[in-house]
Amino acid sequence: MSATCDLAVLGGYGDIGRAAVRAWLRLRTATGLPARLRIGGRDGEAARRLAAQLGEATRGAEIEAVAVDLFDARALGGFVAGSRVVLNCAGPSHSIGDRVALAALAAQADYVDAAGDDALYALLDPEAYLRSGRRALLSAGMQPGVSALLPRWLAARIAAPRQLRSYLGLNDLFTAVAADDYLHGAGDGSSEPLAAWREHGRRSGAARRQRDATLPFFAGPVALLPYLNREGERLARALDLRDGDWFSAVEGRHVLAAFDRAHALPRAEAIALLQQASALDLAGRTPQATLLCQLDGERACVSALLRAPGNAALSGGFAAVAAQAMATADIAAGRHYAAMALDPATAMQALQDCGALSVLQVFDGPIPACIGAEAEEGAL
Repeated sequence: MSATCDLAVLGGYGDIGRAAVRAWLRLRTATGLPARLRIGGRDGEAARRLAAQLGEATRGAEIEAVAVDLFDARALGGFVAGSRVVLNCAGPSHSIGDRVALAALAAQADYVDAAGDDALYALLDPEAYLRSGRRALLSAGMQPGVSALLPRWLAARIAAPRQLRSYLGLNDLFTAVAADDYLHGAGDGSSEPLAAWREHGRRSGAARRQRDATLPFFAGPVALLPYLNREGERLARALDLRDGDWFSAVEGRHVLAAFDRAHALPRAEAIALLQQASALDLAGRTPQATLLCQLDGERACVSALLRAPGNAALSGGFAAVAAQAMATADIAAGRHYAAMALDPATAMQALQDCGALSVLQVFDGPIPACIGAEAEEGAL
């Protein structure tokens, strides 16, 4: 193993990890900075195969593969040693806790987590980061992550935003790790179904589910499942929103039925159910993530459409953007949520530059008027 590297990625050969390392290499080589990459995980052969593929496709990069069990403290410490930035793409996030973040801190490396939500934030000692001068960027994925970054980016286009409506649709396979993290999040109180932001505060039961709703840019009827999570609350406070509504827009009937059943099943059965349901709904279709937002001010309204070729591309892309920002952006020492700490215009441009997005459009007006409208800015 080399003495130093610019980025060490745990879970680097998984779906999100592969997307992250490819996006990071694209960003890194574009800047002319050294690209010394270390890919690790339990399956050393999978890491070596990916390293070989990347080496053939990327000129000038130094890429190495390491077999490492992140639950082995000695092996983990050796893996992160000499790295400038450690990126965790392994999961389930709730079972990993702060072990990778603490190993990075001990190695005097900055840290990025593609998941790492409020529970991890609470575990990390802010004073330890201030003393060491190190930085941690958490929730650098699709949601939480880009789901807050896009509204922040959109807010720069309207004076005094007061109301947000956000719709997130995902047609993709549930991996076992993603399903486990989803089920954990649904039960740990971090997201409240049927809640919304009203009059500058959380309001339980303020929203209702809708079946067979019609939304622009969605192929057919969708079920709208309202929720308010902690990321939404942070965003509402940061933008000083009076009202906010967040919805999961579910197109597939199998996944919708699985959501309704999963909470009553043992975890292993619920994970298998979500995987099977997502495979049935995706059959014959191309994976796609869609984020549709509308911001209303006192006198104007603006909307945005973001599309990506699935969860892995969008989550991995944003994780790569956050990792690259450690070298190129002025990020204060401490623990931060990536979507709130990064400059939204710079981060959104980097998402386009690394190939994470397939569509990005801004519209002057509300969401129902978006059909047939001409894009203002940001069109790919």
